[in-house]
Amino acid sequence: MRFALALALFALPLAAQVTPHAGYLYPAGGRQGVTIEVRMGGQYLTGARQAYVSGRGVEAKVIEYHRAVNGKERQFMAEEMRKLNEKRSASYRKPKPGEPKVVFTEADQKRWDEIRDAMEEWARQRYIPSIAEIVRLQVTIAPDAPLGPREVRIEGNAGLTNPVVFVVGELPEYAQPATRVGPLFAVINGGTPIIRSYAKQPPPPMEIKIPAVVNGQMMPAAVDQYRFHATKGQDIVVAADARELIPYLGDAVPGWFQAFIALRDPHGRELASADHFFFHPDPMLHYVIPEDGDYIAEIHDSIFRGREDFVYRMTIGELPVITSIFPLGAKTGARPTIEAHGWNLPAPKVKENFKGKPAGVYPVSLKGDQWDSNAVDFVLDPLPEKTAKAGIGQRAKAQKVKLPVILDGRIAHPGEVAFFRFDARAGQEIVAEVKARRLGSPLDSELRLTDAKGKELAFNDDHEDKGAALLTHQADSFIQFKLPAKGTYYLRLADTQHNGGTEYGYRLRISQPRPDFELRVEPSSFNPRSGQTVPFSVFALRRDGFSGPIALKLKNAPAGFQLSGAAVPAGQDQVRLTVTLPRMSANLPLSIELIGQATVNGHEVTRTAVAAQDMEQAFAYHHIVPEDAWMVRVIGSGGGMPWRQVNKPVELRAGAPTPLEMYIPGRLQNVQLALSDPPEGLSIQKVTPERNGLSMVLHVDPDKLKPGASGNLIVDAFRNIPANPKAGVKKPRRQPLGTMPAIPFEVVR
Repeated sequence: MRFALALALFALPLAAQVTPHAGYLYPAGGRQGVTIEVRMGGQYLTGARQAYVSGRGVEAKVIEYHRAVNGKERQFMAEEMRKLNEKRSASYRKPKPGEPKVVFTEADQKRWDEIRDAMEEWARQRYIPSIAEIVRLQVTIAPDAPLGPREVRIEGNAGLTNPVVFVVGELPEYAQPATRVGPLFAVINGGTPIIRSYAKQPPPPMEIKIPAVVNGQMMPAAVDQYRFHATKGQDIVVAADARELIPYLGDAVPGWFQAFIALRDPHGRELASADHFFFHPDPMLHYVIPEDGDYIAEIHDSIFRGREDFVYRMTIGELPVITSIFPLGAKTGARPTIEAHGWNLPAPKVKENFKGKPAGVYPVSLKGDQWDSNAVDFVLDPLPEKTAKAGIGQRAKAQKVKLPVILDGRIAHPGEVAFFRFDARAGQEIVAEVKARRLGSPLDSELRLTDAKGKELAFNDDHEDKGAALLTHQADSFIQFKLPAKGTYYLRLADTQHNGGTEYGYRLRISQPRPDFELRVEPSSFNPRSGQTVPFSVFALRRDGFSGPIALKLKNAPAGFQLSGAAVPAGQDQVRLTVTLPRMSANLPLSIELIGQATVNGHEVTRTAVAAQDMEQAFAYHHIVPEDAWMVRVIGSGGGMPWRQVNKPVELRAGAPTPLEMYIPGRLQNVQLALSDPPEGLSIQKVTPERNGLSMVLHVDPDKLKPGASGNLIVDAFRNIPANPKAGVKKPRRQPLGTMPAIPFEVVR
């Protein structure tokens, strides 16, 4: 079977596009009512001219774009430095009779310093290109700007960067001077530097007045210290935000800045230290001050790594901190009274009114006379709620519950076990799901389902929730099981590490499956040209066994935006598709939405996709981290490739070649085709010229791609340009011509 796909390749060939990248902001936050200078480190930021900040009350403008010198500029600078060095040497010598004395002036020294710094920047750019370019910003924070994290994007010639975090705070702030890693500590590809000894003495502690937030960039082998005065009886909290600011660093192990903090007395003795808080990588400690005096809070990387993007914000002071709450949630419409545990809290309980609020996760905090506490997550669910009985450690005393139900409980003591029993009918499918880690509890749960005789039917320790992208240890449990017979069944819940305490709360849902889905769209920023077709990814987070297809469409997009391959196939968690832009002029960034529609249990369900960024951890692991908005910036013309869209899936026969004909205008010669990130087992067998274009023959390996598999083909067109020294083409190269709209496919027998 042959399929004709008419392609009109009459637009100008595309230049290879680069993706602008923001690596860090420093400082990564500021206080309400101030104007500060902030530096962004990144790559492909040429022409940076505009900054965009999410939320209200914060404005940013670009002051300067600083580009590291290129290789040719470095050669000229090296020659200039050689001459300056000769002049410096000559200034030390006694002049010959009749010759003037050579003077190495302040201007010469200034120029020598400029060249040295520029050449160091050139060396640094080779080693850590992802953060080598610098943009200086002026950030103005309104006095009434809402507290909390924002997202900052920069727009330059290549379009919008990915977003990076900037935090609005209420405490006084201090900041170490912005700095760069010296060439002695640089490593190829931005890897972890080998610690080298050097003669520089560490700087003296920065003097601060608490409460305060201190900002810094951790350098290799460095320890930053802050001296403050405290009085006897003060309950001091020291808390670092590092991973919270930059969740994942692709080229660092374990994949983020692992901060270590310590508190020292006036004599320099360590009083307390921490390198984490429960399961959170960012550390926090508290200590009751024994006597009046000057104390030191210090921070460094746990293995003394460092780099410009090892950015931190450390809070120091006698401040209210909620470390845990109970319960972790309530039924929708409830007015719960929530136990709060922690330090310096103005009250032991939080009272909330959730009347009219839909199901979801909400922040709760305590309001103080001067400072508010941190916010923690509290979940609302429409199912009936029941408090789990404490101290049930025997199966024979299991708490009887009626389904559906959500049990709010905690493992209050190390080694404690909770038992629950329920009646069910033959063939009934049930879901037992623990939410603990996802709501801030350190519980590492395990669930065991048994029948009335004690026979184990199902067990689960850790169940991955891809929506919890910041959890690297997915410790919540999940069981979905069809019960074999009518009778009584038992669930056993425990902590796998036999820990327990006030903080070890949980929510255990026992119910019939509630099939549903969420969507993530990645990348969170993309920068097409007018008329261009660009690929992107959609991830389906399927819940409670939902496996149906999900239709996709754009919302709030300008007229003419056209999706191709706009569906997540049944049973799949990810799909790549394309959007083709109309002919339009470049404009301000657009915030658009993607929605998914599916039939779930006979009902039409619509969900809005959450923008996300694919962040790599430690060279190997990928996490789809949610962001605030999905944004598009049209960066110019020259991308017009009016490919014909294919809506009906192309049938590919397993083990047999399937030809697709591509019609190419005769004036475009040497056009080649390639699949972009195809599924394993699908490949182009050959591409041959036809009278009016090309024939692409696809091959499906039946051992790797089975009948029933479906998805989208993303096809890139390019042209091989042979070497032609006379025309200035020194080496053969590939010239991109564009990406065609996604072609749906299905593998058949």
